[in-house]
Amino acid sequence: MINKIVKIVFIFSMLSSNGQTLDIVFPEKEIGVDNWNIVNDGVMGGISTSTLSINNDSNLIFKGYLSLENNGGFASSRMSIKKNILDNVKSFKIKFKGDGNTYKLRLRQDNKRVSYSCDFKSVKNKWTELDIPIKDFKATWRGYSYPNYSSIETDKINSIGLQISDKQEGNFTLEIKYIKASF
Repeated sequence: MINKIVKIVFIFSMLSSNGQTLDIVFPEKEIGVDNWNIVNDGVMGGISTSTLSINNDSNLIFKGYLSLENNGGFASSRMSIKKNILDNVKSFKIKFKGDGNTYKLRLRQDNKRVSYSCDFKSVKNKWTELDIPIKDFKATWRGYSYPNYSSIETDKINSIGLQISDKQEGNFTLEIKYIKASF
C-alpha cells in the first residue's frame, strides 16, 4: 500500500442533468485524502482498531478489526471539511467495494452533539455506486437514533466520515473510489 499525504482540493464540475457536483474524496485526483482522524471505541474502553491508507489503485482503504470486547463495537474515521462547503447539498454519491458488511456515511455539524448517518451495505468484492439523499441521514448519538431530532443544517456540516458498528465483529475492509456531493 502507498501511504500518501496530500492537500485537500475541492473541484467543482458540472453535470448536465444534476447541476453541480463537488468531489469530497477522490484519491485518484489527490482530493480528500488528508485531514482524516481515526475515532474507535477505545474512547469508551473498547479495543477495535482501524487504519486509513491509499492503495496501489489510488483508492482510500478503511480497514481494521471490530471487537465487541470491553463494551466496544465501532470503528470510524472522519475528515474535517470547511463549513459552508456543503450548504444546500442534496445527495452524496459514493463508489465503493466492500466485504459484505454494512457501513455508515456520517456527517457532523459544529453546533450539535449528534451525528447524522446513513447505512449502506457493501457486496463482497463488488464495486457499487450509490446515491444517498441528504433526507436519508438520521440523527444518532452513541449508537442510538433520535427520530424527532432536528434536521441537519447543511451549511454547518464540518466533517464527513465512515463507520462500521452494529455488532459486526471481525476484520473489515472498505475501499472507496470516490465520495461526491450533488447540489
